[in-house]
Amino acid sequence: MRLFEAIIEANHKAVAGDTNAGLRPAEFAEELPVAALSCIDARLNPLLPEVLGIPEEQFIWLRNAGNIITSPLSSTMRSLALACAVKGGKEIAVIGHSDCLVCKTNAMQLIERFKNIGVERHLLPDNVNEFFGMFASERQNVIKACDIIRSSPLIGAGIPVHGLLLDITNGKLEWLVDGYQKFATMSDKWNDVVRSAGETVDKLKSLSDFNIGEMKFPETKIGETVVKAEDWLSNTLEGMQIHQQEQSPSNEPPKPKPIQARIVNAAGEILEIAEKHWPKPGVQSHRPAAPPRIPMPPPLRPKPIPKRGR
Repeated sequence: MRLFEAIIEANHKAVAGDTNAGLRPAEFAEELPVAALSCIDARLNPLLPEVLGIPEEQFIWLRNAGNIITSPLSSTMRSLALACAVKGGKEIAVIGHSDCLVCKTNAMQLIERFKNIGVERHLLPDNVNEFFGMFASERQNVIKACDIIRSSPLIGAGIPVHGLLLDITNGKLEWLVDGYQKFATMSDKWNDVVRSAGETVDKLKSLSDFNIGEMKFPETKIGETVVKAEDWLSNTLEGMQIHQQEQSPSNEPPKPKPIQARIVNAAGEILEIAEKHWPKPGVQSHRPAAPPRIPMPPPLRPKPIPKRGR
């Protein structure tokens, strides 16, 4: 039994009421310490690392809001990498918890809460969800974090990455991501690559015994091959000449193609319609009668103003 298999078994027994359940850390000295990432929720303070059964000196505790990892090279990944490289972490655990307040906060609520503390919307990133790593499921958030850690170049392939979900009401752990299974899968793939490479090397080794003296070539003289090639070329050219003579153009005009025939027919119909309806020279067309002319009113002339005596 490996470390986290024993942790989950002891935890479930303790939650069920077994007072004798517990972990014996001395039996797993080679798999300790554990580097763990959890949320900043204060309700986790009395639960970790007690629910794991690991002593505090063997528990490298990293925390951020929502135990979120945004990318394989983020600041949280840098801390996890240093926890393994400098502090000697043998295994990694991402520990989410139930009733996470970050999970319950959506983007609009987050923007409003930033506004309440004096941070206006234009000061925040355009994509708030992506920048803060907002999530809607505690389980999916833990699984996503484990996938990012596993894909990070900062974490060695031999370090198992586990995903746990802690029920803060009773302290029960749910094992979401089994790092041992993931590690076994990667090992199998690596072994397949090594095995395939070995087979390729074996095939290349067989070429080292190659001896050109053992090769047999057809007993054909070079001159005979050239003569045969010339005969084939001349026969081909003659066939092409005969083919061209048979297909020489005749004196008869070529028949119009279907599309050409359609164009000719359409042009003829247009000419026929034009001859019927187009006015011919010398024939006066009937024009409508001109409207009657309205006589203009007489011009207005100014009347002379009589002069008055003084």
